[in-house]
Amino acid sequence: MSTGSGSDSVPAPYTPHETAPGTSPEATGRGAPPSAPAAAPRKGMFSSLRVRNYRLFATGQVVSNTGTWMQRIAQDWLVLSLTGSSAAVGITTALQFLPMLLFGLYGGVLTDRFSKRKLLLVTQSAMGGTGLALAALTLTGSVQVWHVYLTAFLLGLVTVVDNPSRQAFVVEMVGKEDLRNAVSLNSANFQSARLIGPAVAGALITAFGSGWAFLLNGLSFAAPIAGLLMMRTAELHKVERVPRSKGQLREGLRYVSGRPELIWTIVLVGFIGTFGFNFPIWLTAFTYHVYHQGPGTYALFNSLMAAGSLVGALLAARRASSRLRLLVGAAVLFGVLEMAAALAPSFWIFAVLLAPIGVVGLTINVTANSSVQLATDPLMRGRVMALFMMVFVGGTPLGAPLVGWITDTFGPRIGFLSGGLVSLLAAVLIGLILARTGGLRLKIDLRRGHQHVAFVPRVALPEDGAEPAASRDKPLPVA
Repeated sequence: MSTGSGSDSVPAPYTPHETAPGTSPEATGRGAPPSAPAAAPRKGMFSSLRVRNYRLFATGQVVSNTGTWMQRIAQDWLVLSLTGSSAAVGITTALQFLPMLLFGLYGGVLTDRFSKRKLLLVTQSAMGGTGLALAALTLTGSVQVWHVYLTAFLLGLVTVVDNPSRQAFVVEMVGKEDLRNAVSLNSANFQSARLIGPAVAGALITAFGSGWAFLLNGLSFAAPIAGLLMMRTAELHKVERVPRSKGQLREGLRYVSGRPELIWTIVLVGFIGTFGFNFPIWLTAFTYHVYHQGPGTYALFNSLMAAGSLVGALLAARRASSRLRLLVGAAVLFGVLEMAAALAPSFWIFAVLLAPIGVVGLTINVTANSSVQLATDPLMRGRVMALFMMVFVGGTPLGAPLVGWITDTFGPRIGFLSGGLVSLLAAVLIGLILARTGGLRLKIDLRRGHQHVAFVPRVALPEDGAEPAASRDKPLPVA
């Protein structure tokens, strides 16, 4: 993503497993980077959809994502109806993400070791099964809150493998050249479904109850399964699988610990994911306790946030590069907007603020996700993305119950305000750390069709603006 003025980073060396397009291995010697190929024309907003395998994947995902959002709305409202407690909604959310916190890195090891397409066939089938089970319990009138807790936990177990597999499979479908575009379109896909799913769920819950939303979600997984089966495996970009060996978890952690461009990105999204993304708790609480409305209003709030997120995803799909300063700036604005929404004096001001919160939240997600993937060796991508997702969503079991308790004890406004405040403070602190080290100059550039990334230490530039020799000769490798 482009963030305005600022000097480019020093090109980082390519990994042994990936070579820049149009570059011979002999041309990649240290200190003598190859001459850059001619700049490619700017890609369109939907360039990755030219790839048949990705079109099948995206089509299946938009159907299942719609069902997933229907189930999320129905699940949150069912728990609130059964218990009347925002803390109970927080517990449900926590249980769904607890497996990611406990076992997330193991999911990354499996992702690096096995075929991602085959793993997704198994996980998507299992996720559909949890929806059908919850539908059966609800439609027969026998559902209890512990049933929802159990299915949420089981769904979380499946997600441990599904999340890193889905994230890492994107590059196998489209290649590195279109990866950022595909990641952005995945987010646009998810947010498009978020516009439709809550609206349909609100109508179904009001007219017939939550059970039908669960049923449709379970059936919706037939679409991604069909898409995976119809793919042409010969057209996938081959990525070497990691053989089974001891110490693969520790190897992944050591890899990330030695790369500040990965560490600080993951730390920042960890704080925001743990404390700033607890929207099921806050939106149900504002709907039920502040504005005294029903599931239709809760669906409206989710749809407004989804509309903003969709705009953010489409804008991200057009960007060719990103800097950490964009991630930090978006995180600061995210915290400010959440605090403003918490203090909104009227229903419609609160509702309108949800759209820009969606735009900025999506910008954080896409910038962090694509930056981490592109800065990671392909043989490590599954483990690194598992750590990224473990921190981003796995922190929810820690944050959601606490945020739910604050919301129940001190009111929805204080709960929402606290989440925004933590996000803001984390962004400011990490921004100051990166500013002192020069990390805000980190740039990932896809305008030439290949990776161009390095973490540049803060060094005073000569008056003529030339790059210091130390920076030219000793870039910190990213892979």
